[in-house]
Formats: sequence, structure tokens, C-alpha cells
Amino acid sequence: TFLIPLLTIFMHTPQTEAQAQNLVVFVPMAIVVGIIYACQKLVDWKRAWIIALPATGIAVLGSLLAVNLSGKVMRIVFGAFIAAVGIWQLVEIVLKMIKEKNNKKTKVERPYVVSE
Repeated sequence: TFLIPLLTIFMHTPQTEAQAQNLVVFVPMAIVVGIIYACQKLVDWKRAWIIALPATGIAVLGSLLAVNLSGKVMRIVFGAFIAAVGIWQLVEIVLKMIKEKNNKKTKVERPYVVSE
């Protein structure tokens, strides 16, 4: 999330190069983190494949599309994506807070009863 804006804003790297560098950095980190999680038995392999295979295909298609887009268009698309993810996370947090508040209201405390 931060590498691409840092490269483009502070290092004046063209958008396409920044995204390529991001991928170069991301792949080894993802492999290392995947190994660590797998060693700790935190990976549900059935679900992981359901996510990994389509994600790989979409990443390849996105890369092929990105090669044909200008840097300006890529900045707009990346910015819109980051904004959409931020809004989605904000909505998730608000919904969770509402749900927790409603659960506290509906929870009725029973008085302590001593059986005779």
C-alpha cells in the first residue's frame, strides 16, 4: 500500500516502474510469510487454493493490462482501488461496532438464584 506512493511521490519513479518494483518486493515476502504461516499450521490449504488460483490469474491479467495503460491512468486506478478498500474497511468497522452495541443491549442479565 505504501511502497508505490512512496516511490512515485518521493523518488519520482514512473508509475509502471513503481508497480513493477512493488511486485518484485512482494513476491519474496509473500513466499517467506507463507512458509512461516504453514510451519505454524495456520494455513487452511483447501481455502488457500480457492483464493490463490484465481488471484494468480487476475494478477497476470492485471499485469498485462497495466503494460498498456499510461502512468496517469494507473495512478487513478490505484488511487480509486485504495480509496475503495478504505471505504470498505470503514463500513466493516462501523457495522461491527453497531452489531456489538446491539448485542450488549439485547443481553439480559439473569439474577443469581439460589436453589433450595
